[in-house]
Amino acid sequence: MARIVILIPVYEDWEPLRLLIARLDEVLSAAALRAALLLIDDASSTPPGDLVEGRLQSIDAVRLVTLRRNVGHQRAIAVGLAYAHEHVACDEVVVMDADGEDDPADVPKLIAACADNDSRRIIFARRAKRSEGALFSTFYLIFKALYRLMTGTDMRVGNFSVVPYPLLRRLVAVSEIWSHYVSGVMKARLPFATIETSRARRLAGTSQMNFVALVTHGLSAIAVNGDVFGVRMLILTSVMVFFGVMAIVAAVAIRLGTNLAIPGWATYVVAFSVLTIMQAIGLSLFFIFIILRGRSQLDMIPQRDYVYFVLESAVVYGSS
Repeated sequence: MARIVILIPVYEDWEPLRLLIARLDEVLSAAALRAALLLIDDASSTPPGDLVEGRLQSIDAVRLVTLRRNVGHQRAIAVGLAYAHEHVACDEVVVMDADGEDDPADVPKLIAACADNDSRRIIFARRAKRSEGALFSTFYLIFKALYRLMTGTDMRVGNFSVVPYPLLRRLVAVSEIWSHYVSGVMKARLPFATIETSRARRLAGTSQMNFVALVTHGLSAIAVNGDVFGVRMLILTSVMVFFGVMAIVAAVAIRLGTNLAIPGWATYVVAFSVLTIMQAIGLSLFFIFIILRGRSQLDMIPQRDYVYFVLESAVVYGSS
């Protein structure tokens, strides 16, 4: 039987996490699966309390890793993956949220899909149906369109996934997952597949994700592909320079070679075109800097650097 570890980053969501653990135990038991839980406490201000009530049937152990400071959801996932790679014997790592919106009933489906792919692909849950309101869905559609436009790839999946150990060994060296887990997998060109699922509703409490955090999350996904974004914007600004130069040439030709020019018209066209060219050149230099910086900066490598963020680790249920 495969050794399954379920990685759950959590920040303050202790109440839904308690319900999630009980629900996971039921689902795993029904599917004849066994697992251990690895909880990453992202420096919550409230204590976890008793996370397990009674005896679990299919969850052998629950380990709580507390971080020194709040690093955010994506970085907590990166720390958890690196910790699992270094300290937990596993064949597969399931990544899911603590609030229950990643339906526990889909965990066996992800694991089965991983087996069907001979543990050679990361399996992501693709949302066929979402439970959020119209406002969130609208902004999410806008984000996907912008992501497609700026990076040339589609963003159709979230964090809910299963990572087989052979790919976990590669994933913990991908610095981009420090900013955004899914974009990091895509940027590193690790093989992945998707299965269709439906997003569930929170088990309890209210979401910690506000509008600012949501925008930051989207920008982080785009930032992972900063070099691609920079090249696309560089091409766009080059086109702006070309049309600016052509506008100047056309204005001068009409002014000097024909009688069609309106007094003062050529001056305005030339001045506006020169300003456009100067702005485009400035933007071009900025995007060139983005590309070069992305190629030369010292990256955060999860496997190497995760230890700086771990404050303590304790088994809160079962044995290690």
